[in-house]
Amino acid sequence: MLGAHCVIAAGALLSASAAVAAPMVPAAFGGPLYPPVGLDMSAMDSSVNPGDDFFQHCNGAWIARSTIPPDRPYMTESQLMRERTEAQLRTIIEQAAASAGHEPTSLEGKVGAFYNSFMDEKRLEALGARPIAPELSAIRSARSREQLATLMGHSTAGFEGTFFRVSIDVDLKDTAHYAIYLQQSGLTLPDRDYYLKPELADKKRLFGDYIERLLTLSGWPAAHERAAEIVALETRIAQASWTKTEQRDLSKLYNPYTPAQLSAFAPGFPWQAFLKGAGLSARNRIVVGEKSAFPRITRIFADTSLDTLKAWLAFSVVETASPYLSRSFGDARFGFRDHVLLGISERHARWKEGINAVSGGDCAADPASCFGTLDWAVGRLYTARYFRADTKAAIESLVTEIIRAFRGRIERLDWMGEATRAEALRKLDSYVVKVGYPETPRDYTGVIVRDNDLVGNVRRAAAAEYAFLLRRSDGPVDKGNWDMTPQTVDAYNGSLRDIVFPAAILQAPDFDANADAAVNFGGIGAIIGHELTHGFDDQGRTLDASGALRDWWTEADAGSFKARAAVLGSQYAAFEPVPGLHINPELTMGENIADLGGAVIALDAYHASLNNEPAPVIDGLTGDQRFFLSFAQIWRGTARDDYIRQLTVSNAHTYRSFRVNGVVRNIDAWYQAFGVQPTDNLYIDPAARARIW
Repeated sequence: MLGAHCVIAAGALLSASAAVAAPMVPAAFGGPLYPPVGLDMSAMDSSVNPGDDFFQHCNGAWIARSTIPPDRPYMTESQLMRERTEAQLRTIIEQAAASAGHEPTSLEGKVGAFYNSFMDEKRLEALGARPIAPELSAIRSARSREQLATLMGHSTAGFEGTFFRVSIDVDLKDTAHYAIYLQQSGLTLPDRDYYLKPELADKKRLFGDYIERLLTLSGWPAAHERAAEIVALETRIAQASWTKTEQRDLSKLYNPYTPAQLSAFAPGFPWQAFLKGAGLSARNRIVVGEKSAFPRITRIFADTSLDTLKAWLAFSVVETASPYLSRSFGDARFGFRDHVLLGISERHARWKEGINAVSGGDCAADPASCFGTLDWAVGRLYTARYFRADTKAAIESLVTEIIRAFRGRIERLDWMGEATRAEALRKLDSYVVKVGYPETPRDYTGVIVRDNDLVGNVRRAAAAEYAFLLRRSDGPVDKGNWDMTPQTVDAYNGSLRDIVFPAAILQAPDFDANADAAVNFGGIGAIIGHELTHGFDDQGRTLDASGALRDWWTEADAGSFKARAAVLGSQYAAFEPVPGLHINPELTMGENIADLGGAVIALDAYHASLNNEPAPVIDGLTGDQRFFLSFAQIWRGTARDDYIRQLTVSNAHTYRSFRVNGVVRNIDAWYQAFGVQPTDNLYIDPAARARIW
């Protein structure tokens, strides 16, 4: 997955809050976004030697004139793409809201009524915490651990928190069917490091203040004392939990149990009650993730007082529901989640929060924004209005060229043996590309939406989504499934050996049908290559051509791959995004390999597209120069230190400047294109460059 990436169709205006001047998206076939070829030459800082800092050379002027909006942790090219998409969504949703009515039956009406229920601030202020009274009452009245475990089971479709997260996905040992997965959970902060590292102690202290504030607002007794207990509880869970690096080993995350076996393996937690609460009583097979963490976390559950567990559950309900309650709850959430953790100084405009509540926001940055939405309904309305059929055809053609280039690279690899090569090519042939939107729309007929019941709308939407997943899990795998909505500015490589490009990422500058070929290959081409390589990286190589969990590499080839990956890892370990904090190369390995692999594969595809003819020199730039400039400009951006710190600690993606500089210095053609010399900062001796794909 691209992660911090972002984008959509022609004719979109930037929202008024965008702090960086940017050109209009052109009318259909009216020319590239950045004439004459699709590159923003005004973004460049020619005073910076490309061999010293290529990211700054390509983007320095843009960064210098950019201001991070007070309601954002960063300003990036991707964010500008999101702003354009958001403006389009606003048009769709506000038009739907104008004629929605109280309890509509049409898709447009339901989207509009949901938005109206969010925008009715006067009603929400009058209600206060009353909309979540049923959940809080159930927690207060619980008299046993069994009852609390049942409430944790409700987390699959409700506001409640849980120590063990349920998901339903393709069974990695039986890819024709689905499996029920359980993973460690129970932490509110972005990563276990926030509880355990001294340098993050101030965030942890303010976390306690946040808990106390939400409990106080909800009327929970002894809020100060309970807040301290909750911080201590989550710290114990953090100590018991696996690191994100440990979670990268898929083979160790697949541990099937029957419920009886699970109870014996991880005693102290009422598993039957939990599974009943999650609607899983009839299931006789559960795949456990972080195996050694489970008995440690169940012991914590068994050892913690009922009063503390109840307070933790109450806090989890209030925290999840806070965006849908009166302003004091939303302000408290903003004050911690956005201001303390990300350095943001101002809440989003109400209409922006409303758009996110209806359509789903940035799931990677804030999972709560994807809870209880009408995201797929909005996606249908969005693509019907803004996504062009010729874009779909153009991307499908480009994917074919990238796959052809990747095939050629696999066939020529000098470190891969024939047995592994044959398996790799077989897996490559199994990939399908999905562009724009799902072929089969989601059915919202049974979802009741009322214009005066925001929390009820969220509850019913979340319940409908989980019911859909639960029903589907009894049958064969749906190979047409999508895990990202069309309005998402991102892309991913899925468990179905599918490369998925939602409609919103297929806009300039990532892709511009009017731009020069080198620019498109350096933009969306590198993104396509990035997603492809995920099927063959340190995680992807453990899944075979059928999607099954099986390491199909020979021991010798696996050793060669790891040695080459270690070369790249040692380079990234030297990068220091903020003073005193270095990149964790084990956490980011898969994404770093994908960034490098995507670029070299896309460059090959670009060269092949020239049909042995020399690339034209346009605006004084060679084809390879335009390719690398495009690659650097799709990642341009600037961010607050708190955001960079959180990303570096908890995210598999490195900060964007290193996604450029860390890649190009390992590609021979970049040196030739920009005359990079041994005295330049980014120079690496040819023998020391990482060569994986």
